[in-house]
Amino acid sequence: MSADIKGDNQPYDDINITPMLDLAYVLLVTFIILTTASVQGVKVNSPTTQAANNLAKPQTRAITITADGGVYLDAYPVDLEQLRSTLAQYKAANPALPVVLKADAAAQYEKVMQVLEVAKQLDITEIGLVTKRATGD
Repeated sequence: MSADIKGDNQPYDDINITPMLDLAYVLLVTFIILTTASVQGVKVNSPTTQAANNLAKPQTRAITITADGGVYLDAYPVDLEQLRSTLAQYKAANPALPVVLKADAAAQYEKVMQVLEVAKQLDITEIGLVTKRATGD
């Protein structure tokens, strides 16, 4: 009887990693299924309507002023007159037109004020100024 007890207390020669691999495969398959399901979405054939202009659309416009004084509207270079006419068209389509102004830190203050003056003349009140968050003190 002592020989049976001695045989049970011997150390293992190998480790069974099958349960760990099973868990790893289950997690991998779950991750793949969840990722592809969220990316693909559901495809539908949208109906057409004559009242498309009345539907809500995200129409935030971005005005960028570079360090050398260049003005861009949605990544397209414009002068102040083109900016005024284009923003007037957008404002006519959306009275609550939101605009964000992103100016280089080295841009001339006068150019920023000219762009803000154009927005004021067009009665654009939803204006956001883009800045970077300061790190540290």
